[in-house]
Amino acid sequence: MSNPILSLRDVHLSLNGNAGMVDILHGISLDVTKGETLALIGPSGSGKSSLLMVMGGLEQATGGTISAVNQDLTNLDEDALAAFRRHHMGVVFQSFHLIPTMTALENVAVPLELAGESDAFDRAQAELEAVGLGARADHYPNQMSGGEQQRVALARALAPRPEILLADEPTGNLDGTNGEAVMDLLFDLRDRHGATLIMVTHAPELANRCDRVIRLRDGRLDQ
Repeated sequence: MSNPILSLRDVHLSLNGNAGMVDILHGISLDVTKGETLALIGPSGSGKSSLLMVMGGLEQATGGTISAVNQDLTNLDEDALAAFRRHHMGVVFQSFHLIPTMTALENVAVPLELAGESDAFDRAQAELEAVGLGARADHYPNQMSGGEQQRVALARALAPRPEILLADEPTGNLDGTNGEAVMDLLFDLRDRHGATLIMVTHAPELANRCDRVIRLRDGRLDQ
């Protein structure tokens, strides 16, 4: 594979738990090509979300190397990783993580403002319209349904036009109808922005829409 957009080599992750150090990931090596859609699946506790967090620099690997968009992330500190994500990655969680005191428009504009974009609110409005929520721009999270909040979270993740979009169980808190709508949006927005999409999911119908499916078991790739 020539020049992958994301590359992991012998990645390990150990975290300090109540009973001492717990080994979460064991020697993960993986390449992801630009524009690929990749599903991470496996039983609960297999390390899927931890692997996604390591890919995004939200957890620091305890061994191995990680590079993304030609940048070695392995030894960057938290501030440098945050700056890298701001310019290159979008992250969508199962819990929407919207700021409750901000409107939908303000929530979507936050990463654009942090990146110093002068047209942050115009772009935020355009992204809300792309997810069908243009008319809800002035509403606060507690005035919206779960499906609407997840669509706002999607708009916020994609507003900076990231090269890589990471999604952790993006339909996990939604009913079937809303889950399906968010699934369609994920792929539509991926196509519109040309982003590489990597997601953790328990939904077979979502995994089946991806170019490639990676299964984890006990912190290892299940070949």
